[in-house]
Amino acid sequence: QVQLVESGGGLVQAGNSLRLSCALSGRTFWHYAMGWFRQAPGKEREFVAAIDWSGGNTRYADSVKGRFTISRDNAKNTMFLQMNSLKPEDTAVYYCAADQSSTRTIIDGTPDYWGQGTQVTVSS
Repeated sequence: QVQLVESGGGLVQAGNSLRLSCALSGRTFWHYAMGWFRQAPGKEREFVAAIDWSGGNTRYADSVKGRFTISRDNAKNTMFLQMNSLKPEDTAVYYCAADQSSTRTIIDGTPDYWGQGTQVTVSS
């Protein structure tokens, strides 16, 4: 059984940075495409970023392009989301996702596994 555990969330001021981590256990990490989603209060969960098994193919939501960077370290079974130039509208619970098929499945919002989420709050 795959387990995903996010960490790195917190409270930051607008313009600052945070780095989220997602550790996968229970299966072979590099078999999975990975991604990040977020859900703000009163809104639906939305796609943020995705990365293929090799790290060579990434996708981003338009709202974070140029500010967020997704990466992975297959030796450490961990994925990252570097978030720079944070804005109050980035405030949300951020969820890690994993899928054995492809980044397409993650972008479509139907990955095999979800993490529990980590809160990111950006103050103005």
